[in-house]
Amino acid sequence: MKPPKTIRVILQDQAREEYELLSKLVEEQKKSGKTNSEEIQLLKSINNKVAILKYNPTYGQSVSKELIPKTLDLDNLFRLELTHYWRMLYTIRTNEVEIVSFVLYIVDHKTYNKLLGYKDR
Repeated sequence: MKPPKTIRVILQDQAREEYELLSKLVEEQKKSGKTNSEEIQLLKSINNKVAILKYNPTYGQSVSKELIPKTLDLDNLFRLELTHYWRMLYTIRTNEVEIVSFVLYIVDHKTYNKLLGYKDR
């Protein structure tokens, strides 16, 4: 029997930058006494979703192949809804040893729509 595969979640590029910026902002807000701002809720939402992905990499909704931006050159793309209409987009890579979820984007809804080519209503 094969041992279970290791599951990792890696924030890349835009997602990492957005997460770091948000973390700094939340740290400053907490120092000034804020306990429940939109940024604090968003960071908590991101951390919760990352924790879920560590146990279930396919937890998000699969984005249909025709909506995946050609510039990303991906076979799969998943979407997770975050608080305040933000979205997290990630792809999954796997081999014999591990499964890695690469979080590519953490974006607001307007940017998400633009990335996937949805039209504004």
